[in-house]
Amino acid sequence: MTLAPDLLRLFADRELVTLAKLVATNAFQPIVESGTGAAFGYESLLRGHDRLGFASPVAFLDHAERHGQLMEVEKLLAERALGSFATLANCRDATLFLNLDVRLIPRGQAFAEALLACMDRHGIPPSSVCFELSERFDNAGVPEFAGLVNYVRQAGFKLALDDYGAGHGEMNLLCDYQVDYLKIDRHMVSGIDQNPRKRHLFKNTVNMAHALGIRVIGEGVETEAEFLTCRDLGADLMQGWYLSRPETDLARLKTSFPHLPRIGYGAASLPAQAQDKALIRRQVELLPAVHEHDSVDRVFTLFRNNPAQTFFPVLNANGEPRGIIRERTLKAYIYQPFGRDLLANPHYRRSLSQFVESAPVFRLDADTDTDQLASIFTNMEGNDCVILTENMRYAGVVSPAAMVRLFNEKQLKNAREQNPLTGLPGNIAIHDYVLARTRDTARLRYFCYGDFDHFKPFNDVYGFERGDKAITLFAALMRRDFLAGEVFLGHIGGDDFFIGTVDMPRAHVEAALMRLTADFALDARPLYSPEDLARGGIEAEDRMGNPSLFPLLRCSVAVLEVPCGQVLSDLGQVSRRIAELKREAKRNPRGLVFGTVESGEAGHAAPMRAVG
Repeated sequence: MTLAPDLLRLFADRELVTLAKLVATNAFQPIVESGTGAAFGYESLLRGHDRLGFASPVAFLDHAERHGQLMEVEKLLAERALGSFATLANCRDATLFLNLDVRLIPRGQAFAEALLACMDRHGIPPSSVCFELSERFDNAGVPEFAGLVNYVRQAGFKLALDDYGAGHGEMNLLCDYQVDYLKIDRHMVSGIDQNPRKRHLFKNTVNMAHALGIRVIGEGVETEAEFLTCRDLGADLMQGWYLSRPETDLARLKTSFPHLPRIGYGAASLPAQAQDKALIRRQVELLPAVHEHDSVDRVFTLFRNNPAQTFFPVLNANGEPRGIIRERTLKAYIYQPFGRDLLANPHYRRSLSQFVESAPVFRLDADTDTDQLASIFTNMEGNDCVILTENMRYAGVVSPAAMVRLFNEKQLKNAREQNPLTGLPGNIAIHDYVLARTRDTARLRYFCYGDFDHFKPFNDVYGFERGDKAITLFAALMRRDFLAGEVFLGHIGGDDFFIGTVDMPRAHVEAALMRLTADFALDARPLYSPEDLARGGIEAEDRMGNPSLFPLLRCSVAVLEVPCGQVLSDLGQVSRRIAELKREAKRNPRGLVFGTVESGEAGHAAPMRAVG
């Protein structure tokens, strides 16, 4: 039923709320944990606006504002959403995301108080509700904004900055206020698997948010490729039609999406990340945590019972980290005039929110990487710790001392995997590097495989000691010619070498490889006798036992190019492609061949199967 415009105007002044009760409905759209596929929460969205004659929910709310009924309409919709949320089986563990219209901020405290009363009737804790503040509006420019943020945080509500990247660029809000979630606008998510600029911005936004202790939600995820790319770039949560459309029938809402964790990983987890996760777990300290509504007296008791501890994590009622509370902060407050009297005030006894300080947050999951942990830790000066989460809930902390131990262990692990002759990472480390980089869709990658030509007769004639000299010579030249940029150098074994580059232009890669192979051919000449140099090779028997002249050593290099946005889908097929390129390189006069993965062997963010 769509109302005629004249009938709508008749009801506009007094009956808009009544009409909304009759016609408007709430739809819930899941917000899903990217690592586990569990429904972390639901955003409440207005539906039925078209039956009232409006083209969009925004048009309906604008109409309500013009007629002085926005507060009543928003309360109606929010209370109806809370009632529906309370009927969900997972409501005690989930979060309801409610949009907070910037025009409500002057009366925001009254709005929040009405919701608290409604939540109390339904048994919903404040930490299960998150207010979304749209970046499309200048929220912080409203005079009452600071007071409202202080009130809702002390009450226990959570805050999300919505539409990030689409509006006012609320960097001042991130500087001055604690926000729990950053929802990156769908404009940045749409086609992100094909757009290097978007991937760069997304990744740096995630790193910034995590350093500030903020979790990231990717909005408007509509394809598997977008999901994989956002997950690879560090998004904690995701929302969009690829996962689920908004549902008005709550019986059809899903609480989990079990297929999501398997996408892109295959049957086995990534070896390097699995090992990194184990290393991090050994350094985790499971400190006792306080909850934001604990009394100050309880916190003092915790510090008295743990005299060596200078801080404790603070969690909300759902077990999510809100930050840390430092002993020195409380002490400084006590030493202020009337400080003890204020702490004894029931208002302060009810909440610790005014003492909570932000701390970096790091997620333990299948993609765990010690380098990411180091980046998050070093991006914020003066950190007491990094708070670890698993399935979005508190899982412990890593202290600065533990961080040092962690990286010492990682260095020892890397040393054990080095080739003893060249000191370069060996076959396991190379495999892990390739496997990780195949999923790094935001980067241009080159995998270079070097193999000496005619090395066996050289080894047979001159012996293993001189063969080892040729191998160590090549390793030294690799280090010299690939000194700059983000480069991985590896020694597969024998006379096989690997070079991996990230974001290095093809012309630079080609020039460095040509210089490397030319220098090796020249510098290897002193390893030969004058007679062999004069004849231009070694006289020896071939594999069939026939006398042959084998040319002087050179290194042929096969280069696999993996463009931005491409995920290799089957490493077995990739290995066969590299073998083809190696054969071509040995026939090539330059000894250098570039190639890509053929169609059908790779795709844009296609699922990747681990190789056994």
